[in-house]
Amino acid sequence: MNELVPGGNLPLPGGVLRLRVAGDFDVSALVTDGGGRVGGDGDFVFYNQPRAPGVHLRGDTLSIDPARLRPGAARVTVAVSAAEPGTPIGRLPAPRLDVTDSDGRTVARFAPPRVERETVLLLAELYARGTGWKLRAIGQGYADGLAGLARDFGVDVVDDGPRPAAAPDADGFLARVNSARAQAGHPPVSPDARLASAAREHASAMAAMGRLAAEGHDGVSVHQRISAAGYTYITVGEHLVSGPRTPAGFVDYCLRTDQARRTLLDPGFTHAALAHADAGDRYWTALWASPLTRGALSRTAAEVLALTNAERARAGLPALSADAPLATAAQTHCADMVARDFYAHTSPDGSRPWDRAAAAGSRRSTIGENIACGQRSPAEVVDGWMNSPGHRANILKAEFTHIGVGFAGGGRAGTYWAQLFGG
Repeated sequence: MNELVPGGNLPLPGGVLRLRVAGDFDVSALVTDGGGRVGGDGDFVFYNQPRAPGVHLRGDTLSIDPARLRPGAARVTVAVSAAEPGTPIGRLPAPRLDVTDSDGRTVARFAPPRVERETVLLLAELYARGTGWKLRAIGQGYADGLAGLARDFGVDVVDDGPRPAAAPDADGFLARVNSARAQAGHPPVSPDARLASAAREHASAMAAMGRLAAEGHDGVSVHQRISAAGYTYITVGEHLVSGPRTPAGFVDYCLRTDQARRTLLDPGFTHAALAHADAGDRYWTALWASPLTRGALSRTAAEVLALTNAERARAGLPALSADAPLATAAQTHCADMVARDFYAHTSPDGSRPWDRAAAAGSRRSTIGENIACGQRSPAEVVDGWMNSPGHRANILKAEFTHIGVGFAGGGRAGTYWAQLFGG
């Protein structure tokens, strides 16, 4: 029996496998092709649709027979959500996945890291490898609900429950912001209660200290407050300001300041919130973000790869090819740095880049890794790597032929990036 960690994988025996998650959870599965998309709505197995070819959900247990999956199926992603719609996973006892074979023998167990406000947990995936199948532990929170997850895989479903109520715009903040964005030809931003909660907490923390700061006395950063509120993002921006007395004055200040204006008008943001707290001075926190989705993560990784290959082309080197196991290892490391609040090539458990690559199923003989934190875009992070001799050397190393890209939002630095190279 194997105890898996995030990113860990193992070969699976033939026959029917049973995956059980006990507790107040709804278990679901998405059957996808090699490109990560469903073939139709019938590939989404959940409490209202408990069967698909090769997959059967009964109570808290999924029975999966890889040999009987629909033609073209290459992966089954297993997720859990709270049985009470909209309930954050962090309010429930920690889930545990138990996998047994057709004879009832335990094949593997996986206890994922705790998530707080996310309402869905991507738990594990079964995937075809050669002539057999393997199991990979994931353990990644997802904030957009079960319906949002299904849509990102290509399923057309109705919403699975209530979402956080939108924060009201009683002070006219968003109306002023969206007027400026419209004049610039950019789409409006919407209010989000989770961002509003994080903004209030951080404004209060700054007022308690009597100064502007990215972290409060408790050591919690503004980005960690966003994650704790349940908003998992692909892009984020913030304004920490003291002085203006009204929301109108705050927006006017932003529009007069170059960097703040660029953030306020950034077309990549879809949500925003503003809050203040008083302690003599008035301390403001404005937050801007766009939610993490499977599609957004794929586009971000593809852009990092394209920019990296452009640098190699300028140096007369062949392009790197995307590699799924390296990408899994890179993504797992980014999520781990956020979850365990560290920034290093060596994880707290001692695992190093080549260990993580091997655990994800890579058989590349040469491994290299670039990591970065705090950058807000693929262009910014690749530019930073190219201006660092050691990171540049990895990008331009002729022996490397493949790459995986990882990204996670949250944590102390706000964003965490990884490139894992193989040759």
